[in-house]
Amino acid sequence: MKSPAIEIHDLTVSYRDKPVLWDIDATIPEGSLCAIVGPNGAGKSTLLSAILGTIHPASGWLKIFAQEVGKSQELIGFVPQRESVDWDFPVDVLDVVLMGTYSRLGWFRRPGKAQRDWAMECLEQVGMADLNKRQVGELSGGQQQRVFIARSLAQDARLILMDEPFAGVDAATEEAIRLVLLDLKKKGRTVVLVHHDLQTIENFFDHVLLLNLRLVAAGPTAETFTRENLLRTYGGRLTLLDEAAEAVRRIRTGRSRTGRDR
Repeated sequence: MKSPAIEIHDLTVSYRDKPVLWDIDATIPEGSLCAIVGPNGAGKSTLLSAILGTIHPASGWLKIFAQEVGKSQELIGFVPQRESVDWDFPVDVLDVVLMGTYSRLGWFRRPGKAQRDWAMECLEQVGMADLNKRQVGELSGGQQQRVFIARSLAQDARLILMDEPFAGVDAATEEAIRLVLLDLKKKGRTVVLVHHDLQTIENFFDHVLLLNLRLVAAGPTAETFTRENLLRTYGGRLTLLDEAAEAVRRIRTGRSRTGRDR
């Protein structure tokens, strides 16, 4: 068994005295690719915020690499939802990635050549080096996601949290992000992300956490990602998800056949 990257014990989080996560107990192994899965409003983003330490639990505790939350911030990189970022802020791509080096520089040092070279290397890893001088607000959604992943790489974070990184990106960007995540796993990094595409869970993630205000199940994907657990997570909505997935599959198959007929 790998040592845990994240330990969560009896975690309850409340907003205005209303619990939004109840009695969560889970362990996420170091070096894993872990998907947090559940319906809208299940508390997935709230759980990420608790791990980051930006919200405080009403009860229970979390540890990151055996350290209390708040003492481990330099170990964590975060890729937020695109909707939560002010893309009008005038900053170029390279400067965004350089932000990942600040925690290691200290308050009064400015990034120098070594940090800029490292930031460019991180951009190269996500296929964005050629756009390093572009304003980040001018990029496509998928490109912006890749820039934030590069910022986490520049931070050299051991744990990377991602809130729906595949939402609204094209197929090429989706594949680019997948390759980056697989490379992070090979390097021993732990990646935990909120994910909605149930069709890709089994083939990509080695650990899964099923959540619907309470923890339904957590563990290795092969053991945990079962139809029984999905029904407990989504209830009757799982039938609708199945039908939608099948419709998408038929559309894609039809397009493929049309392309071959041409």
